[in-house]
Amino acid sequence: MSETTRWAFPENLQPKQADLRFNLQAALDAAVLLRTEVPEDAFTASTLGTERVGNGVVIRADGLVLTIGYLITEATSIWLATNAGQVLPAHAVAYDQVTGFGLVLPLGRLDAPVLARGSAAAAAVRDDVVVIGHGGRAHALQAELVAKREFAGYWEYVLDEALFTAPPHPQWGGAALVDGDGLLLGIGSLLVQDPAALGGGAQQGNMFVPIDLLDPILDDMLSLGRPRGPARAWLGMYTAEDGDRIVVAGLATGGPAELAGVRLGDVVAEVGGERVAGLAALWRVVWRQGPAGAEVPLGLLRNGAARQVRVRTADRNDFLKKPPLH
Repeated sequence: MSETTRWAFPENLQPKQADLRFNLQAALDAAVLLRTEVPEDAFTASTLGTERVGNGVVIRADGLVLTIGYLITEATSIWLATNAGQVLPAHAVAYDQVTGFGLVLPLGRLDAPVLARGSAAAAAVRDDVVVIGHGGRAHALQAELVAKREFAGYWEYVLDEALFTAPPHPQWGGAALVDGDGLLLGIGSLLVQDPAALGGGAQQGNMFVPIDLLDPILDDMLSLGRPRGPARAWLGMYTAEDGDRIVVAGLATGGPAELAGVRLGDVVAEVGGERVAGLAALWRVVWRQGPAGAEVPLGLLRNGAARQVRVRTADRNDFLKKPPLH
């Protein structure tokens, strides 16, 4: 795993203990390296790869690690490494598709400190923050919280208020976002363009999933492997905004939308008879039709001609390989 440590931020971008109110070294050591292997025939192998490397952060005394779920989905092998050089196997405990959080438990005692959780809701735009990846201070970045706003992803994903920081961290997946008191604010998910969405500001940054979303679902994730209640409806339809149009840019092979007759290039005009504008509105209207298994009427434009299809939605988790039991 040593290849991930052969780079460093410039000294002026690294956080300095003299400028901070918390124990920087303890926060750095709470971040772990996470490496996973996924079978070649896994549902997500073609999009996320079969070897995935990212970060996680220890959030409990038993070594429970919080990460971003796409790193561990369908993983058959997971290894964790600490800044002190300890390497341990681990297993996936849970992945919540709605928030994007993943939980991993080491198969042995993990010698790393716990990073206490804070409140993303209490954080303010323009606050100074630190983005921490595995690898010590060289892989920690002094940054700024540049925006708190809605985020919608083409993979049927919406956050009401995501956190956006700049400058960007190059190893963002599962990285820890820490506030001025050394408390965990969020988990790194994406590299984004124009994170402040104000124009003229930073051209790139990172999006973080707010830590506030974890507490309401944590107990269920630990006991059930996912939050309690009906699964969210999934179309298997990847869309992109093209001006004021929503265009189908990809389809999950064998997924509900493909089976219903949706095709690449279709423009989504209506859902359940309701016109939609923007990805967030699209997914929210889809989810209002009911949980997984509900039928969703889509109004499409194909080569300028209107057509209607009815998609029988599914539980996305039913398409994924389950983690091995330990």
